[in-house]
Amino acid sequence: MDVEGGAARIVAGLRAQADPARAEKERAYLKSDFAHIGVPVPALRTVALPVVREVRTRDEALALAEALWTVTDGGRPVHETRMAAVEVLVRSAKLLESRDVGAAERYVRDSASWVYVDHLAEKVVGALAVRFLDVGAVLDAWVGDPYMWIRRTAVLALLYGIRRDAPDLERISRFGDVLIGEGEFFIRKALGWVLRELSKTDPDWVAGWVAARIGAISGVTMREAVRRLPPEDAERLLTAYRSR
Repeated sequence: MDVEGGAARIVAGLRAQADPARAEKERAYLKSDFAHIGVPVPALRTVALPVVREVRTRDEALALAEALWTVTDGGRPVHETRMAAVEVLVRSAKLLESRDVGAAERYVRDSASWVYVDHLAEKVVGALAVRFLDVGAVLDAWVGDPYMWIRRTAVLALLYGIRRDAPDLERISRFGDVLIGEGEFFIRKALGWVLRELSKTDPDWVAGWVAARIGAISGVTMREAVRRLPPEDAERLLTAYRSR
């Protein structure tokens, strides 16, 4: 495909739908220093997907994502083109190889918001971890990384296997033990989300894991973890948590 031309088509399509009022509201909501065009995600996908469907190879996917990620306006990254870059990687995940976890890492480290990190974590890094065993070792390193968004990525990557009925229980437990004392809200929330998602298919495992750590688990993680448990289990755990 013509990567440069494809990226230009996406950028032009986004700018054609510019909504300055929405852009300002979204920038304030995300506490963003980026340039914003003001295009909602459904419309962004409508613009991007025809170009993404032209991607045939790994190299094309990586090049298109890079072209979109590096778009600037007045020297600032552009929110919507970064979102489009994430869409490229998500939609092309099956073309990627284990070594491409490095590209995902670079984008996560170049992010400062869940709005980019979370899709990269689950649908790119998580997909790679399920397909390639060596990516698991990368996650093992990331869970102790100083950068909070890399730690969040390591946890949320586990969602991919959970949602495909192939949970990595060993890593869920081990990562949970590493992060259970975290002070960062976004890490506490991420761990809770993973436990909540797992509880939909394996409530006994989640209830047992939480019960064994009732003295250490944070309120944020606890509330998410019990949200989808059977009511009697949730109440029992919450009662124990409140009386600890």
